Parts: sequence; structure tokens; C-alpha cells
Amino acid sequence: MSSINDSGTFKLGSRVVKRLGYGAMQLAGPGVFGPPKDRDAALAVLREAVANGVNHIDTSDFYGPHVTNQIIREALAPYRDDLVIVTKIGARRGDDGSWIPAVSPEELTRAVHDNLRNLGLDVLEVVNLREVVNLRSVFAIHEPAEGSIEPSLTVLADLQRRGLVRHIGVSNVTRAQIEEARRIVPIVCVQNAYNVAHRKDDALIDDLARDGIAYVPFFPLGGFTPLQSSGLSEVAAQMGATPMQIALAWLLHRAPNILLIPGTSSVAHLHENLAAAQLSLPQDVLARLDVNSSIRPRLLAGDLHFLGNTPLAGWSGFSV
Repeated sequence: MSSINDSGTFKLGSRVVKRLGYGAMQLAGPGVFGPPKDRDAALAVLREAVANGVNHIDTSDFYGPHVTNQIIREALAPYRDDLVIVTKIGARRGDDGSWIPAVSPEELTRAVHDNLRNLGLDVLEVVNLREVVNLRSVFAIHEPAEGSIEPSLTVLADLQRRGLVRHIGVSNVTRAQIEEARRIVPIVCVQNAYNVAHRKDDALIDDLARDGIAYVPFFPLGGFTPLQSSGLSEVAAQMGATPMQIALAWLLHRAPNILLIPGTSSVAHLHENLAAAQLSLPQDVLARLDVNSSIRPRLLAGDLHFLGNTPLAGWSGFSV
């Protein structure tokens, strides 16, 4: 059994979670749409994650839609007292599986109630507003776009006052949007694209750490150039690990407020991901990874190089 205790812990809202969690996006069908190919396997992955100490699960009712949350409920309810389920709103799915912004007051309220119903909860512990300010946020979905998020946050803050949401976070946002959000409501976490090759949020992560706010990176292996992918693979071979394990271990080393939510639909892959908590990167390896990241790629949907991921994984983020 893998142990994730070495990942450490960090505060997420009013709860303390282990820094290595699980992202549930891949439990839905292909394209994060429809039911999984193997529902029993999806149930097994969730149960194995919790059995191995995971107490932070990231999800959304627009995975499927509805499918992933229903699987979580079937697998894990009644929930353990220490389990924190974090969801996100701000999008819906078209009949063709397309991703559509959904940020009107009615849509956001409906999304909260959908999450509550399908997860079988009375209150959502943490809800992240997935910001889709304009079309650029939809089509260049790995890069946040400037624009006011006050209308959406005001709706979410009202739902919080009504007791439906305990804590609020934001996702796919700029520094200015985070500052705007914090003037409206306390923000407990930020979810953005970030990894050893895509480090635009370096300064932001350190600032959030000083303020005790969690940073949840998505796409730990996305946006690599072929040269960077090769360099990461060489480091992994040297360490006797997988590239994903190196990428996750680097993120755990990067800052104490980083919470990881790698996702998978495979129990074997789950154990590989959780084993990253026990991987210690020596200084020479950290230096090599820093050099490897010196050529910064753009994380845009049309020009990504992946190590075993799909472009869609970045939208969910939240998972790998």
C-alpha cells in the first residue's frame, strides 16, 4: 500500500488535507462525457485512493455531466469525516460534449444544487469558480483572460451566506482577478495551470503561501516542448521513476501550499502517482529541472506537447 503521509498537509478552508489528493475528471467517459467504459473500475479507483489516505478529492458536476459526482457518491458515501470534496462551477456541457460557459446567476445557482444533489451533500465544502470571462478563456482554456469576476463571485458569496457553500476558491484566473475576488469574499484556494515547465505563477504561489491560501496546479505534464519532455524523461530514468512522479515530486517540493490532484482511472496508475509523495529530489536534479524549464512554452490548446495526457485534461484541471 502506498503511503502519502510524506506529502505533508496544508489548510484548505477550515480543514487540513494531505497535499497529495485525487482529481476525478478521468472517471467519466471519453472526452469527460458520458459514463465510464468500466464503472466498477472507476468505483475501485476512488475506494483505493481513500484507503491509501487521500482525503482531498477534486470534482465537478460538469464532468459527465453528473456522472463523476454520482460515481463518487456510490463509491464513498457515507463519507469519511476527514474527506474534503472540492467541486467547481462556471461551465456546462452541450449535447455534443462541448464546454459552454455558464456564469449567469441562475446557472451558477443550478450548478451548486446539481453538485449537492449528485454528491449527496447538504453543503459543499469548497466551490471553485471556473472563470470563463470571455471567449479567449474558452478557446485558450489554459491561459486566464482578464475581466471582472465580481458578478459571478457575488452570486457564489450569496450561496455561501445561505449555507449551501462553506468556502470559495477560483480557477483559471489572473492575479488581478484573485485580488478582486478577495475583496468580495475570502478565497481559500486558487487553481491554475502550473508545472516545472510552465511557471508563470511562480511569484503568485509564494504570495499565496504567505497568506495561507492553497494553490492547486493542474496539468503537471502539459505544455512541455519536446526538448523539455526529453529532459524530464532523462531525470526520471536517473531516479528510477516515471516522468509523472518526477513532475509531482517537484511540485510538492516547490512550495508548502501546493496541493496536488492527479487523476487516473487505473488503480495501478493511482499507486504510481501516490508514490511520488515518497520521492525526494536531490539538489542536482532540482537544478537540472530548473535549467530544463528555462525555455518557457505557451500553454495554448493548439500547440501543446504531452507526456501521456490529452489537451482536455487541462480544462478539467484539476486532473491528469
